Amino acid sequence: MTSQLTFKILEDIARDLSSDEVTFPTFLDITFQVRTALKNPNLNVEQLAKLVGAEPLMSAKIIRMANSVAMNPSGREVADVKTAIVRVGMEAVRTVSFAVAMEQLLQSKQMQAFEDISKRLWEHTAHVAALCRVLARKLAKINGDEAMFAGLVHDIGVFYLMSRAANFPELVADKAELHALLVGWHDSIGHALLSALGQPESVLLAVQEHEQDREITSIQTLSEVLYVANKIANTVASWRDDSLDGTVDTSMLGDIFDAETLQSIIDESEEEVTSLKKALGG
Repeated sequence: MTSQLTFKILEDIARDLSSDEVTFPTFLDITFQVRTALKNPNLNVEQLAKLVGAEPLMSAKIIRMANSVAMNPSGREVADVKTAIVRVGMEAVRTVSFAVAMEQLLQSKQMQAFEDISKRLWEHTAHVAALCRVLARKLAKINGDEAMFAGLVHDIGVFYLMSRAANFPELVADKAELHALLVGWHDSIGHALLSALGQPESVLLAVQEHEQDREITSIQTLSEVLYVANKIANTVASWRDDSLDGTVDTSMLGDIFDAETLQSIIDESEEEVTSLKKALGG
């Protein structure tokens, strides 16, 4: 049963996200600026580079990503933002903007009370993003960068809920209620937040459905990629507390993969996780 405190937080969030003028959390400022810029069909690399260059942390991460093994097989390093954007593509700028936002949030004073869960959440997020890219490339044959982005933001509702819960010491102290709030509402809150940020419908649907158990016989859509990636990630890096929520049911993976195939996907994604962490930090 939803407590009065949890209901108040959800009511405040619903009121905020359904209003005409959404007040975005401070940690999403740079993401909102990038999102607005990328919606301009006439945006060119020079203009985007100027925006990115105004944010030192984001600039450093874009250049780091451009020089990563995955993006730089030739070994020729770049040192300027414009060249880095040309190499990684504009889609990667959106991805990095969210990574910077979440990193800033996790390092803020308000999140100190959630240090343990934040570390597990970022680890889980990195695994899901990497798995999405592998599954998109190997099985679904869809855009790997979009899939990685969906993996990166699929649990943004958890980050957002923690940032709001930090204002309620009683909830922070009640681990069971806090955990129930995060588990039960993060997908719908994440969907609403990303919708307010103007993200593509394919990403919105995938985030909304990533916790909805269903029968999967093949992996073809972004929603299916994210759903399966999240299941696999929960076998190696779950952010949830088993003592409060029980173990996530991942038995459906046996209906899609044999043990050898599943292990090969996990092994390949581990390389992606390492590359992603080096590029994005955290």
